[in-house]
Amino acid sequence: MKKATQQQTKAHNIRLILNTIYNTGEISRAEIARTTGLTRTTVSDAVGELMRSGLVAEVGIGPSAGGKPPILLSIVNDARHLIGIDLANSEFRGAGVNLRGEIKTHIGLPIYDRDGDAALELVYELADQLIAAADSPILGIGIGTPGLMDVRQGIVRNAVNLDWHDLPLGKLLQERYNLPVYVANDCHVAALAEYTFGGRETADNMVVIKVGRGTGAGIVLNRQPYFGDGFGAGEIGHIVVVEDGEACRCGHYGCLETVTSSRFVIRRAQEIARQDPTSPLHQFADTPEAITTEVVWQALQAGDPALQQLIAEVGRYLGFAVANLVSTLNIQQIVIAGSMARFGTTLLEPLRQEMARCSLGSLAEETHVEISRLGDDIVILGAAALLLARELGLP
Repeated sequence: MKKATQQQTKAHNIRLILNTIYNTGEISRAEIARTTGLTRTTVSDAVGELMRSGLVAEVGIGPSAGGKPPILLSIVNDARHLIGIDLANSEFRGAGVNLRGEIKTHIGLPIYDRDGDAALELVYELADQLIAAADSPILGIGIGTPGLMDVRQGIVRNAVNLDWHDLPLGKLLQERYNLPVYVANDCHVAALAEYTFGGRETADNMVVIKVGRGTGAGIVLNRQPYFGDGFGAGEIGHIVVVEDGEACRCGHYGCLETVTSSRFVIRRAQEIARQDPTSPLHQFADTPEAITTEVVWQALQAGDPALQQLIAEVGRYLGFAVANLVSTLNIQQIVIAGSMARFGTTLLEPLRQEMARCSLGSLAEETHVEISRLGDDIVILGAAALLLARELGLP
């Protein structure tokens, strides 16, 4: 082991102090020294540097313990903006996000049938607009993309939907914008979003299952994202669950994704609408082709029994997948995210029942499965969280 240089020690101390201020909200220099074990001189010097950079500011006076009242410090939430981009939906979506995960600007560009180079040009167009809209210094760009990723090099190894193969997306964006760029799988960054901004900071381990156009899982182990040896951890959407089932985009048949994704639900709902002229689906969509997951949710609320059976079927398949995760990892915090999460308890109840049926009872009883509260912006927030962690060591 090599001894840390003076510069490395200084950088470590600054990150430690920034993290302490970020997690505490408001704190004095003396309390930072007590919390971190650093000397008051080291804390004072680091705070001075953070204040000069605009990341930290003095925000008031704290209660006195008998002597001079302490001056309180806090993070300046809008000192930097993070560009978070989600490439995993029917439109490319991005936002400018502040240091606390508050979205300041929001832009979406429809993909239509673009893939390959045309899809890459759309990423550039989205990033151009987001950067132009920023009214604070930009820390960098974080991206959540479907497909297999080499996270270390920012290379999209294989994204079937976008026809990207070994695309050095991180390098291309870094060279174009001269900003730090981090790229990861959309499910992996969704887990980071839930951990960072979803009020789950105390959880050491967690799995976020994102179910939308695709199905996959993001895993947090010991408070760190787990990508796997080949960066493919969480690719549960391509486990075969239906023998001789429907063809999947990956080349196999009967994958979990083929019976849980929003595309599957929309297609089945369209069949229901065509076969049943009394279905509530007709109240919310003029034609079967106009049906979306939002329409399915509205018709479900109107009491369509066929849709209740459909969503329960999806829940059971997801429950089987969760049972395998529970038995393999014994992680007790499971969160469902993505566009299918809107179906709430209609999805969760059969999921929990199937999980209990297909795994050891004592493990299932200790496992909590719930719906994410971050909504449609979970990948955008996760991409921002990835950037926040890599560049500033927060939280």
